Amino acid sequence: MGAMDDLPGQDGIDRLEVWCAGEEWCPVTTTASLIGKKWHPVIIHRLLEHGPSGFNELQENVDGISSKVLSDSLEDLEENHLVEREIISEKPFRVHYSLTEHGESLQPVIYAMRDWGMEYLTEPAEEASD
Repeated sequence: MGAMDDLPGQDGIDRLEVWCAGEEWCPVTTTASLIGKKWHPVIIHRLLEHGPSGFNELQENVDGISSKVLSDSLEDLEENHLVEREIISEKPFRVHYSLTEHGESLQPVIYAMRDWGMEYLTEPAEEASD
């Protein structure tokens, strides 16, 4: 029986499965694998900031992402129990995406990434034209 079988851990919190065995760095690697793809932390951030969103709204809020990449990313986040998909209406077909409890629990991680980036990253230099 795996850790993702909807059984709570010892402290009553549902646990996600660690994919590497026994090393002290495994939780870091597993977390990075869940949110480490290019658009995953951005999607989570947008859902944290804007709440449940439809596909088109989410695509507007994640400037630069293609429909295909957004669809694949949402599917991956859903498979990893970070995002849930809810059908709002079938005519016209509308879906809302929202964070699960696991997704919402990433708030301090995502905000720490944002804060670090604001402190240490600079805008790209404009290329000088000759």
